[in-house]
Amino acid sequence: MSKIKNIFIGLTLSCAVSLFAEAKVTVFAAASMTNALEEVATDYKKVNPNEDIVFSFASSSVLARQITEGAPADIFISADQKWMDFLAEKDEIVKDSRVDLVGNKLVMIAPKTSKIEKVDLTNDKWQTALDKTYLSVGDPDHVPAGIYAKTAFTYLNQWAALENKLARAKNVRDALRLVEQGESPLGVVYATDAAISQKVKVVAIFPAESHPPVEYPAAIVKNKDNQESKAFFNYLKSDKAKTVFEKFGFSAK
Repeated sequence: MSKIKNIFIGLTLSCAVSLFAEAKVTVFAAASMTNALEEVATDYKKVNPNEDIVFSFASSSVLARQITEGAPADIFISADQKWMDFLAEKDEIVKDSRVDLVGNKLVMIAPKTSKIEKVDLTNDKWQTALDKTYLSVGDPDHVPAGIYAKTAFTYLNQWAALENKLARAKNVRDALRLVEQGESPLGVVYATDAAISQKVKVVAIFPAESHPPVEYPAAIVKNKDNQESKAFFNYLKSDKAKTVFEKFGFSAK
C-alpha cells in the first residue's frame, strides 16, 4: 500500500513540476512593439526563469479580432485606443486592468540612400517624389499607423490626392520593409520603427495636432487574470520596463 502511495505522490509531484515549468503568458501586441517587448521579456525571465512569455505580433486590428474568436491571448497591447475599445465593448478584457502603457510619434521615412533629406508636410509638393510609385503605409482601413496617417493627411488637406497612391501594408513593420527594400520612396511609420532600422531615415515628423496622440493601451484579457498574467502585466508598468521602452524610443506613461 505504501508503495502505491509513494508512486501516487511521485506522479502528483511530477505533474506539478511539469505544469510549473510550462507556465506561460501569451501576449498579443502591436507589431511596432516587437523589439522592445522582446527585450522586456528577456529581462523578466532573468528573475522569473520558470515563466515563458510568448508573443504574437501583428496589426492591432488582426489581433483584436482573433481574441474575439477565442485566440489564447492573456494580455493585449494595441497601437491605438480604437481596437482596445473594440474589445472593451465586446467584454473581452478585464476593464479595470486597462492602462495606457507607452506613447509614440508618427513620422515619414525614406531609404537611407535617398536624395530626399527633408519633407515639408504642410506643402503637398512633396508628393511629386512619388512619381509613378506609391507611399508605403499600414492599411488605413484597419492598421493603427495607417489610420493615424489618414487622419493626419486629412487634416493637412492631402488625403484625397493620396488615397490612390498608397502601398497598403498589413502592419507597420511591413510598411517599413517596403521602404527598406526601396520598393517605396517614402513611407509612414512610427518613430520607433524608423529608429530600429539602419536602412531608412526620418525626413519628416507629423504635426502633433494633425492626429490623435499615438498611445498604446494594454489590458489583461477576460478570464485570464491569473497570477502569471498579473505578474507580467505589472512588470510591463514597472520602472525597469519603462527604461527599455524609452531605450527604443517610446515615451513611457
